Amino acid sequence: MDLGPLRDSRDFRLLFGSGAVTMFGSFLTLVAVPLQMKALTGSYLAVGLVSVAEFVPMVVCGLWGGAIADALNRRKIILYTEAGLCVTVLLLMVNAMLPAPHPWVLYVVGALSAGLGSLQRPSLESLTPRVVRHDQLTAAAALTSFRWNLGAIVAPGLSGLLVTWSGFAVAYGINVATYLGSLALLWPVRTPPRSEDAPQASIRALVEGVRYAVGRPDLMGTYLVDVAAMIFAFSTALYPFLADELGVPELQGLFFSASAVGSLIASVTSGWTGHVHRHGLGVVAAAIVWGAAVALAAVMPTVWGIFACLALAGAADMISGVFRSTIWNQTIPDEFRGRLAGIELLSYTSGPMLGNARASLMGQLGGTRFSLGAGGLLCVGAVVAMAGLLPGFRRYDARTDEHALRERARREALSGT
Repeated sequence: MDLGPLRDSRDFRLLFGSGAVTMFGSFLTLVAVPLQMKALTGSYLAVGLVSVAEFVPMVVCGLWGGAIADALNRRKIILYTEAGLCVTVLLLMVNAMLPAPHPWVLYVVGALSAGLGSLQRPSLESLTPRVVRHDQLTAAAALTSFRWNLGAIVAPGLSGLLVTWSGFAVAYGINVATYLGSLALLWPVRTPPRSEDAPQASIRALVEGVRYAVGRPDLMGTYLVDVAAMIFAFSTALYPFLADELGVPELQGLFFSASAVGSLIASVTSGWTGHVHRHGLGVVAAAIVWGAAVALAAVMPTVWGIFACLALAGAADMISGVFRSTIWNQTIPDEFRGRLAGIELLSYTSGPMLGNARASLMGQLGGTRFSLGAGGLLCVGAVVAMAGLLPGFRRYDARTDEHALRERARREALSGT
């Protein structure tokens, strides 16, 4: 694994550490909220509505967060929203300490937290190209993915134990402490001043960002291929049914963790990705492997065979994510970076939601294995079609692309090299 960004960039180390601390705390709340709603109501519908309450604020604030990231000081946006997220968890802690906690608080605070997180995300993601050398952006994307996947494997289990042993109020209290620790790491991060000609946050600025993205076939390829791959092959809604059919309902957690395990292995062996320059073709190849692995899982007769296929799918998805992030970070001008980060946020959060809806519908019509296998094959077909329709994306080469060369020259001029 290429650790160059951690060695060479103090600010990237601070952002990386803050993300690791916040991730653990966020998983605590992610696990505690549905468990508390279940304990308070005993209703499957009530638990499911928590995600529904979060969806609209996530979409609206994600787009607006991109606009303000290009218009205002990104460091201040990150600090203010991080403090706001800390307050939301504090409200959850106070509610949990009441003799009779209120379920409506979980909906309101969940929606507020989703909105603040989506406001923050574009500014946070826009900082990486500012604090990491141009030639180290692929390695930075791999390191960020490694942090996420390690946390996704370890943190949920620890969070479940903490909630069970200590109760909801203590779990929320620990999350408050993690946010305070994260704020301490974020405070000294240095960011360049906002450009004098930065656009004002407005609907017009949002439309300009969308137009810029649509005018770049290489960017549209990263969005469309990822959305297509997720819609057709993302199938976590099928895992409980798949485990039941195999007669091992107690092992369904293996299916949920398989993708993270594969992604983690791909992350720690990702040094080779720094030598790849045809990132568009890399995204296409990784998405094809993702779909093929999901389709192969559908015909596996054993738990461990399915686990291996889903782990391979997770590894391919991680590699696709690294190459997509590299294209974004190496080619998007700083004045558009926030708005396009908002578009990216919608592309990689809406795909899995739609994918689970597709998987559930096809599972209802033809069964679990049919939904899994057909979805994987449809994914392969859709990705091949996208590659054919978007030759500019397929042929993208960081060594010759005009946008990548322009950004590299701009950064070299700013650094005086």
